[in-house]
Amino acid sequence: MSKISLAPANRIAAGARLLFSPRNVIFHDGRAVRRVRLGRLSQSAMAGTAAVVVAFAGYGAAAAAGQTAGVAPQAERLETMERKLVHMHERVANVRKAAEERAAQLENRQALLAAALTGVGDEKKLALATLKIDPAGDRLAAFAVAPFAKIERRQTILAELALDHLNERYQSAAQELRARGLRPERVAKAGKNTGMGGPLIPAASAEATADLNADAQFRSLFMTWKKLDKLEQGVISIPSVQPVQHLTFTSNFGVRSDPFRGTAAMHAGVDIPGPTGTPIYATADGVVNHAARQGGYGNLVELNHGKGITTRYGHLSKILISDNARVRRGQMIGLMGSTGRSTGPHLHYEVRIDGRAVNPIPFLTTADYLLAAQDRSVGQIPVSTSGPAAQDALGH
Repeated sequence: MSKISLAPANRIAAGARLLFSPRNVIFHDGRAVRRVRLGRLSQSAMAGTAAVVVAFAGYGAAAAAGQTAGVAPQAERLETMERKLVHMHERVANVRKAAEERAAQLENRQALLAAALTGVGDEKKLALATLKIDPAGDRLAAFAVAPFAKIERRQTILAELALDHLNERYQSAAQELRARGLRPERVAKAGKNTGMGGPLIPAASAEATADLNADAQFRSLFMTWKKLDKLEQGVISIPSVQPVQHLTFTSNFGVRSDPFRGTAAMHAGVDIPGPTGTPIYATADGVVNHAARQGGYGNLVELNHGKGITTRYGHLSKILISDNARVRRGQMIGLMGSTGRSTGPHLHYEVRIDGRAVNPIPFLTTADYLLAAQDRSVGQIPVSTSGPAAQDALGH
């Protein structure tokens, strides 16, 4: 039994003796050939050391493999966190953008409401107030801009009131113009030489889409403001201040007794008396058509105000402007005199529409629409609040 159990051990020992049998190792050390004898014990020690090194290397490799397997899930978690952080930044950016856009739109609408009350505004900027306020698509953004809803509701109420106010102003201005023989459409119409053009913008473009998406209420408010603004801009061409500081009349418009012949004759204007040298002022913005002596008018200034409207200032003692010069409402253009067919110092003042003389009296009375342009000269030159009664006399 013991012989059988010792047989494998004997075979292993015999194999080890054969494997680690003494060996001679010959090498050259650079100077001479040397021989080293390696016995069984030395070879066994070297083999053991190699086995230990291999074992440690295997352990290190296994440990490294285990660490790598643990790092992979951690990297995935970091990547997931980074994605969530990026998404969070995007949502914050969306909230900020939605809030900024909503605030900007509310400011545009507020500017339009202010323009409706003051009459002052930039047409291009005010047009932005007509765009719809789109609801925020992101729930967080919608929550962030929710406080703006209260302001929007108040602006909607104010828009209704402002629209009524603009319509009343337009109707009042139109009525005043018709009373003076002028059509509002003509006063507000662009000049004949107004150019038109611009790049072609397809109907499917973003600009056209924005126009189609315009908020109906604020678009109506903007268009009404624009219509009134054009009318008030046209009013600049309408005579609306007194040509002299102190307004009285010696002869009114219409048929009268001619001061030289004593027969009935048409008087195409009004005569305003005063001392020689009294300042004469332009009653509206315009361009000088004529500034020289002309027949019975004596020294005459004729101003072209556009829209077919002209004014004439006759019998001047001195002309202070020249042909083709531009003049402003309230600008001094001459001095009162008695040149031409005249019996004494006075101003002969005419208003003509399309070359036809009309009664100047309505143009010497004030109305709110005539002051809408807020020209400083309106405050410098008195404006009569009612047409004085005609005082026909032979002294002119």
